[in-house]
Amino acid sequence: MKKFLVIFGALLIVGYLVFAVFYFGKTSQTEVCDGFEVIVKDSVNTKFIQSSEVEALVKQKGLNPVGKLLREVNTLAIKEAILTNRLVKSADVYTTAQGVVVATIYQRKPVLRVIPDAGASYYIDNNRERMPVSLSYAVYVPLVTGSVKEDYAKNELYDFAQFLNNNPDWDAWVDQIVVRKNRDVEIVPRIGDFRIVLGKLDNYPAKLAKFTLFIEKGLNVVGWNRYSEVNLKYDNQVVCTKK
Repeated sequence: MKKFLVIFGALLIVGYLVFAVFYFGKTSQTEVCDGFEVIVKDSVNTKFIQSSEVEALVKQKGLNPVGKLLREVNTLAIKEAILTNRLVKSADVYTTAQGVVVATIYQRKPVLRVIPDAGASYYIDNNRERMPVSLSYAVYVPLVTGSVKEDYAKNELYDFAQFLNNNPDWDAWVDQIVVRKNRDVEIVPRIGDFRIVLGKLDNYPAKLAKFTLFIEKGLNVVGWNRYSEVNLKYDNQVVCTKK
């Protein structure tokens, strides 16, 4: 009797599974898409991408799923269309049991913004790749201007920006990074009407530590408006230019 009940229960489970696969599979094939929802997962601190922009892009590509049979909706094509927006890092497109097509999106994360003397402004993201600026949103990252080549921005300047990001006091203190034609680097601080010359981007932790000491022993004594330039490029010395 016990063996019979076990076999009977197993048959019921198998029968239900066969029915579910047949019924729900058939239903999904004939169900109409009732909505298209775009979710930007990391939009709390960064708002490069608006859901409405993604919806408009999908419609422009002729891929709006609303009103189509779910079996006619090409989620892969929708994903590829969304990824043509170079502000998008990744996207996942899927259908729900309620007949809604959902696109979840993650944005690219900028590390620094570059405004070169020649060419258009752009960001370098956390994968060392160039990304476009947004017309509707700007994010606070170190700003680099001057004679900037893209490979230099992706390498030396990227590393320097990450150093600033990992040292919040310096990150908040630096207003602008200026690159000269010989690749000497200058810093425009948020405080004080002068520039800090770092020279080449090497050994900058020691150079900035030297400047911190100069603030304590020098600027706090003689005043912040005495010099037009503070040069840190030479070993074991700080060279100042008076206004």
